[in-house]
Amino acid sequence: MPPTLGALLRTPKLRLRLLTGQEGLHRRVEWVAVSELTDPTPYLAGGELVLTTGVGWVEDPRDLRDYVRRLAERDIAGLGFGADVVFDHTPDELRAAAEEFGVTLVEVAKETPFIAVGKEVSRLLAQEEYEGLTRAFAAQRELARAALRGAGAVVERLARELDGWVLLLEPDGSVRHAAPARAAEHARRSAAELPRLRGAGPRAGVSVISGDEHVALQSLAIGRRVRGFLAVGSRRGFGSHDRTLVNAAVSLLSLELERPTTEGGSGITPGVVAALFDGALDPAHAGAAALRRALPDEPVVVAAVQGPPPEGPFPDGVLITDAGDVPSADPATGTLLLASAENLDRLPEVFDELFDGGAGLSGPVSYAELAVARAQAERALAVSVDEGRGPVRSGDLPGGLLGLLETPAGARLADDLLAPLDRQRNAAELLASLRAYLAASGRWDAAAERLGVHRHTLRYRMKRIRELLPGDLDDPDHRTELWISLRVRQGRARP
Repeated sequence: MPPTLGALLRTPKLRLRLLTGQEGLHRRVEWVAVSELTDPTPYLAGGELVLTTGVGWVEDPRDLRDYVRRLAERDIAGLGFGADVVFDHTPDELRAAAEEFGVTLVEVAKETPFIAVGKEVSRLLAQEEYEGLTRAFAAQRELARAALRGAGAVVERLARELDGWVLLLEPDGSVRHAAPARAAEHARRSAAELPRLRGAGPRAGVSVISGDEHVALQSLAIGRRVRGFLAVGSRRGFGSHDRTLVNAAVSLLSLELERPTTEGGSGITPGVVAALFDGALDPAHAGAAALRRALPDEPVVVAAVQGPPPEGPFPDGVLITDAGDVPSADPATGTLLLASAENLDRLPEVFDELFDGGAGLSGPVSYAELAVARAQAERALAVSVDEGRGPVRSGDLPGGLLGLLETPAGARLADDLLAPLDRQRNAAELLASLRAYLAASGRWDAAAERLGVHRHTLRYRMKRIRELLPGDLDDPDHRTELWISLRVRQGRARP
């Protein structure tokens, strides 16, 4: 059940009574804000249910109209007035102002503490999040099962889960699969956006609104070559769980389109290998069982080589790709290799046989840690090139993991991750707020005190940060990456 005003009014224990704004009962309540300020709007983000007893109006109730007008302009969900506390009834001036500005006004019984309303909203939000996650996990499992039957089954399942239409387009914009079948009529309109995607890179996406319909288009690519496009349309728009589902479909379809059409070799295309190094493909994904069987056994090591990839054939158990196909790779790296740690002693022979120039080796890692291993290998490569010696192992370098912070690759990754905040006019304010929030482990009061601002101001800034950043701030891995990126910035600022 979503936390709407109507849902709160239907909760008997809260004893809420609607005074004005029947048409606003569908409004979603993002949070509950208790405030006795005569102007609480600087501390509101919009969508709150504001609760007050009217202490600030005792001396001059004539300000009630301006008070409600400011709240309406802030787009609050509703206003709750605590009766029989300061005023023996809800002031008529307040009711009139609420009707004038279209603000839903409810009366909170004296027996109902404001904190009870806040707890109920928190409970409904948690329940909605849990139900959404449960649906999303179930939908992702169904998508993975559909992938076993091919790209067409994935398209059909995605359309069913989103209650919309889905198109799988060829690189030239022609329709490969459509669900439902009549969705093919949207192909021409979607094709008009494809030039923008082609010019934006292999993992570009675009969202458009056409009439009352929301449309999202995403390039399908593992390496640098775009294999097709996914177009998704829905009249209800896309929530966070919908976007997660679309992203899962993009990964599955990209992998499906990368399947080799010829026999022989490992059965893994260069684009798939590049995606592994770039973190765009997770071998642990439910739909990647065949890929896991073809990959070297864990733990694995990554090697970064200065020279370009040689012509095959390559040694058994060693996967090689052009580093230029990996968008986040260090420009100084020419080739990336992946091998089981059991074959670590054989890699120097591979370098001598196939490559000229420097080389760097990571420590043994799992596939979930390939990004870290690649950074280790690139750092070792830099030392190998600078000192003009043979292959260098990252474990022999000083500094360990924290030493990666001082490399150009680490600085570039940090800049890429924080770029959405850097582009804002108040970038310094947002970055400082993010640093304080992470340093305080998400504790609002401690973070706000560190910044010297009100906690509601910090909540507003963090809401904006969540909107800008591509990852989920509730994900420990993403929070760790952000913290390390901020540490990289801090390190570069030191003399």
